[in-house]
Amino acid sequence: MDERTIIVRLAFALLLGGLLGLERELRGQSAGLRTHLIVSLGACLFTLVSVATGENLSSSEPSGVRADITRIASQIVVGIGFLGGGAILRHGTSVQGLTTAANLWLTASVGLAAGIGFFLGASVTVALALLVLVGLRPVEKLLERFRKHRGIESESPHDSDEPPPPKP
Repeated sequence: MDERTIIVRLAFALLLGGLLGLERELRGQSAGLRTHLIVSLGACLFTLVSVATGENLSSSEPSGVRADITRIASQIVVGIGFLGGGAILRHGTSVQGLTTAANLWLTASVGLAAGIGFFLGASVTVALALLVLVGLRPVEKLLERFRKHRGIESESPHDSDEPPPPKP
């Protein structure tokens, strides 16, 4: 892998992670722009290191020795689970931060995809994620009004990133 490829992949991961983080930042979430940039960039670098290690070992490895470049990718998933768990907060019966945690998980996958050079998959994923994060907000509000009108209680009224209502 040449230097230009490495730089392009890191920059692409940064750009896409930034788009996801910007949406969270505009919503006032604690895991915002900088967090998403770092997650995407870090996942991309781990992937690049994995690919480079595989390339280096395949050209110089003794017979019978094989490199498994998928191991680093699987550890990215485990590591991001730890970060995502920290973004989820429970307040009585309501839960906050699920969308942000899921977005961090998605951002890591985008960084991984950019690192491996799967630009189309990473780009389409970000476009679809932004459609879900921004485009479905009016649908959520409409459904909430419908539930209120019908007198239907939501099992988890605050399972998104909305803060719980103040206690009287």
